[in-house]
Amino acid sequence: MPDNKSLKPTESELEILQVLWDKGNATVREVHENLLTFKDVGYTTTLKLMQIMNEKGLVKRNDSFRTHIYKAAVNKEVTQKYMLNKFVSNLFGGSSSQLVMQALGDGKVTPEELDEIQSMLDQLKKKD
Repeated sequence: MPDNKSLKPTESELEILQVLWDKGNATVREVHENLLTFKDVGYTTTLKLMQIMNEKGLVKRNDSFRTHIYKAAVNKEVTQKYMLNKFVSNLFGGSSSQLVMQALGDGKVTPEELDEIQSMLDQLKKKD
C-alpha cells in the first residue's frame, strides 16, 4: 500500500477506486461500464488509467487469467481521511470548524442528519 506521500489519486483515479471499493474486484470493462453511467470516457482511457494506478500502487492486478482482474490496493477510509485532511488544509486553512459551518450553512441538512451530527458531537465531548 502506498504511503501518504505517494497517495495522491487524481479525480479520475478516485472515480475508479470508488467503483473498485463498491465491487471488490472488477475487470477494466466492468469499471468502464460503471464510469459510463456518469461520464463520457473512452475504454482505452480507462485501461490506461488503471495501468498507471497499478504502477502507482493504488490498485492490484491479477493477470493469471486472460482478462485481468483489478482490486483497490488502498483502503477507502484511509484514502478518504487523507484526501479530506488535504482538502481542509488547502481550502479551509486547516480549520475543520470552517468546513463544517460551510457544509451546514446551505440549509440542506435533514433533521435526521442533524441528530446524527449532534450525537457525534456529544461523543466527542465525552472523550475530552
